[in-house]
Amino acid sequence: MSTEYHPIGVFDSGYGGLTVLKEIVKELPQYDYMYLGDNARTPYGNRSYETVYQYTLECVKHLFSMGCRLVILACNTASAKALRSIQQNDLPNINPDYRVLGVIRPSAEVIGNYSKTNHLGILATKGTVNSRSYILEIEKFFPEAHVSQLACPMWVPLVENGEYANEGTDFFVKKYVDQAMNQDKEVDAILLACTHYPLLLDKIKKYTPEGVKVITQGDIVAKSLKGYLERHPEMEAQCSKGGKLEFYTTDSTEDFSRQAAIFFGRPLEAKKVEF
Repeated sequence: MSTEYHPIGVFDSGYGGLTVLKEIVKELPQYDYMYLGDNARTPYGNRSYETVYQYTLECVKHLFSMGCRLVILACNTASAKALRSIQQNDLPNINPDYRVLGVIRPSAEVIGNYSKTNHLGILATKGTVNSRSYILEIEKFFPEAHVSQLACPMWVPLVENGEYANEGTDFFVKKYVDQAMNQDKEVDAILLACTHYPLLLDKIKKYTPEGVKVITQGDIVAKSLKGYLERHPEMEAQCSKGGKLEFYTTDSTEDFSRQAAIFFGRPLEAKKVEF
């Protein structure tokens, strides 16, 4: 592989990160991208910090070995449980010039701008909720905000099993939306803090009270990455620009290619990696 080929790496525990990559490619189509889904070990949501950190680090290292120098953790659980350790403890030893970014901070930086009441709702996996990462990050940028969180454990399995458009899914969508609103009736902005949830967006909006904004992360992360590259020309110069897209999975390529097309919005072919 050419030493000049340095795609931007995008990692997720499965398919969800493709909803983020889709928006990144739309915002920044000139760069090369390499996506890696750890489908063989998904889901990460209920795993321990140690396990999520270990799995995420393995995948980040693999993306580095394939030419990436900048990797986006397009996974809220990995961002919550592994990002800080990788940034502080591992990157200095791997290569101090490489970078790993997450999806929590970019979302936390802007979420308060969507609210008039200063009451924010976070819908996420159990792992992300238990980490309290959003509460801690939002407090840095919007110290007066009231943040309520709710884990939605059924949503990822429903999406992963292709049930996101079925009528039966409405029960679980309405259940969690109602719970979120009952936690704090002043909430007027809800962040979908899991990259699977955009596939349920229409149903979520259907059961969300009028006047409550529902925010997805893809566009936020894409604009944040654009800003990051503008502020760090030394990193931007290292990112190769050929508009190339590569997809990798740790599990069945046939299954990945079929499912991933739903998340990414167009057909794609994946290759398998083992490490």
